[in-house]
Amino acid sequence: MTSEIPRRLQELARNQAGVVSRQQALASGISAGTIDARVRFGRWRVMHRAVYATYTAPLGRDAQLWAALLYAGQGARLSHETAAELIGLTNRQWPEIQVSIPPERRVTPVAGVTIHLSGDNGRIWRPPPGVPPHTSEEDTVLDLVHAADNLDDVLGWVTRALTKPLTSEPHLRTAMDARKRLRWRYELDEIITAAAGGAHSVLEYRHDRDVQRAHGLPPARKQVPFRKPSGTQGYLDRYYPQYQLAVELDGRQYHPGELRAQDQARDNANIVTGVATLRYGWYDVTRRACETALQEAAALRQRGWTGTLKPCSLTCRASYPQRPNSPR
Repeated sequence: MTSEIPRRLQELARNQAGVVSRQQALASGISAGTIDARVRFGRWRVMHRAVYATYTAPLGRDAQLWAALLYAGQGARLSHETAAELIGLTNRQWPEIQVSIPPERRVTPVAGVTIHLSGDNGRIWRPPPGVPPHTSEEDTVLDLVHAADNLDDVLGWVTRALTKPLTSEPHLRTAMDARKRLRWRYELDEIITAAAGGAHSVLEYRHDRDVQRAHGLPPARKQVPFRKPSGTQGYLDRYYPQYQLAVELDGRQYHPGELRAQDQARDNANIVTGVATLRYGWYDVTRRACETALQEAAALRQRGWTGTLKPCSLTCRASYPQRPNSPR
């Protein structure tokens, strides 16, 4: 019964979505026998070893997050995608709850919970009472960057954090400098600079610099508004109105699976109005900039551009194949 629960434990339970640890219950004055009896008679439910829900109603997301934290123990904080969910960096609910613990501790993983060793060198940020402990905005971004296996994801996490805005360039750089180990450090430096400078996305920044200007392509209009098939307003990343050509620059974080159909609908609508669409990702712009420039130039030439494509370097791969009977 509620009256049998000490006031101190009642307060903890209220702040922890109704979830308490065995250690907390014992410290509040409840005996081990009372805890076991509550579990045996179904008043409390075991969520993880020595972690209990103090009610019998369906378990919500908050209760699951607190249960993972209490299981992980001292110094545990929600991190990575789960922290991103809490701070609003993503609206996706990651199925596995991500928890980071101090590097000197070890915790056996359990089903539904992924355990990480913290990489933030002890940087402490404490949320208000009732909010599950989690990594700061800056450390959440850097954890996700460090875990990323491709630059599309690095691009997405950083630009989303800076454009929402959840953090700032100085704060992100301070957290970055505090880390001894950080994957993508060199690329991250450029991405932060570009995103903080107001570029809609770093991918667009790299396209304008490495594909367009470096190869002498004509300038395109940026973020051109257009009417979607649904009647709502959207934006074309790059648009050549005189040539009826659109260039869309997509990173996975900005164009997750559920938006692919919208991209297709937009491309189809462009074709109906006579506008052709070229669509490129991070690899096309950063690793195949010359080939991408060649393709854009070919599309522009088909629509009337008479300019000259120039090489970006002595080893530039953006060159037109010679015609069979052309002089050498």
